[in-house]
Amino acid sequence: MSAVPQSQGQFQARTAQSQSQSQGAVRVDGDRWRLQVVHRSEFRYGGPVRSSYNEARMTPENSSRQTTLRSRVEIEPAAAVHAYRDYWGSTVTAFDTHGPHTELVVTATSVVEAGPEKHVTDPVGWAELATPDVQDRFGEMLRPTPLTAMDPPVVRAVRAAVGDAGPREAGHVVCRFVHDHMEYLTGSTNVKTNAMQAWTSGKGVCQDISHVSVGLLRALGLPARYVSGYLHPRPAAGIGQAVIGESHAWVEWWDGGWSGYDPTNSAEIGTRHVTLARGRDYSDVPPLKGIFSGPKSEGSKVSVEVTRLA
Repeated sequence: MSAVPQSQGQFQARTAQSQSQSQGAVRVDGDRWRLQVVHRSEFRYGGPVRSSYNEARMTPENSSRQTTLRSRVEIEPAAAVHAYRDYWGSTVTAFDTHGPHTELVVTATSVVEAGPEKHVTDPVGWAELATPDVQDRFGEMLRPTPLTAMDPPVVRAVRAAVGDAGPREAGHVVCRFVHDHMEYLTGSTNVKTNAMQAWTSGKGVCQDISHVSVGLLRALGLPARYVSGYLHPRPAAGIGQAVIGESHAWVEWWDGGWSGYDPTNSAEIGTRHVTLARGRDYSDVPPLKGIFSGPKSEGSKVSVEVTRLA
């Protein structure tokens, strides 16, 4: 196995943790959870694959809401690894392997402290969002993409729901509107399903619900981005109890600062959410993508295990 080199920020966080442990038990603020996430992806092939090139976005961020104490990505068979930040600021683990192999296993293990969103005190108004400076600064987060574009009748309906609300409250209204009109149903869509297809069917997974939300936020004039990460699914589970989780997605919009919301669960972003990456839509942030040379794939298996440590 080969481990990804720690970035400077990750190294500092890990050093700080070690120093704290040497002085006694580590305390976690009351409004934060310490979570361990183990994300394992396995791919099987019909014969020896000789070359494989991949990108993994499985390293949680460091931010005012979230501190990554430890994070590593392990690859089997051994691979040449390079870690960098992409255009959107997400940490990418790029790796390639050229020895014959019939299976590829990628395991990301992270320990994170997560808490509630920190909002700016005074959000901006609609007039400021419409200024050329804001339009230019957030142009990429204001334009629809093939996965997020929404038809005019739906936009008119959400405008009516928003009414006279200011940008921050409008963001919450949009997310609740989508939550109330879409059913969460596993297996009802795939990664290529676009927002209008999911909206028309009235069901989808977190990816679809987030795409619809992002598309409607942008249509109202709010810069919006798609966020990938994890969610601890069982808040009542005890400390130290591992539970089966899954990759998750939610949205953020800019109203003078970035505000986040989980439209799938109609919930604020908080202690159970672990942020991985951000982009215009899912195509910018898949946990793992790549190409290979050899026989076709015979299947894959993905598992996510989440444990509250403190």
